[in-house]
Amino acid sequence: MEDGLNGDPHLSRGFTHINERGQANMVNVLGKDHTRRVAVARCVVRSSMDLDLVLDTRIDGLDILESARVAGVQAAKQTSTLIPLCHPILLDAIHVEITARQHHCEITATAEITERTGVEMEALTACAISGLSLVNALASWDPDAFVDDLTLWHKSGGRSGTWQRGGDPTNPGAITNVDADADD
Repeated sequence: MEDGLNGDPHLSRGFTHINERGQANMVNVLGKDHTRRVAVARCVVRSSMDLDLVLDTRIDGLDILESARVAGVQAAKQTSTLIPLCHPILLDAIHVEITARQHHCEITATAEITERTGVEMEALTACAISGLSLVNALASWDPDAFVDDLTLWHKSGGRSGTWQRGGDPTNPGAITNVDADADD
């Protein structure tokens, strides 16, 4: 297979989910230690409506923000059935926070586990499904509503140590590896 990585040192190990024959492959985590792992993801739902006003009310008795939050929690627990080659894990905790602003909602998901594999996909899945749940709830009023900036902001634990995206969550910036010398 031709090296298309252009000498990028971050990609020198190759792709972890592709084996030596070029086939999709679940990463073998048997040699890894059980460590405390945390991941934080964020996304934004954007709308032309005043979401602070609309989402603060109940529609037919339904609290839209709470429904979207619970959808994210449930989705995080199902990540391995949604994303191929993702390890099935038992989360220690998943927290989803949704804050309504005038023309957007900020969604933050924090996943925690003590395990041999990380929880980045679980945090990202929680954000994505919470956001999609909000877009679905807004569809009849604002068909232009959309999910934006789905991004991993922090991960810690495991051999790679702590990694954190630099900048403001509302304006994604440069990537910072806090433990630059750590090996995954």
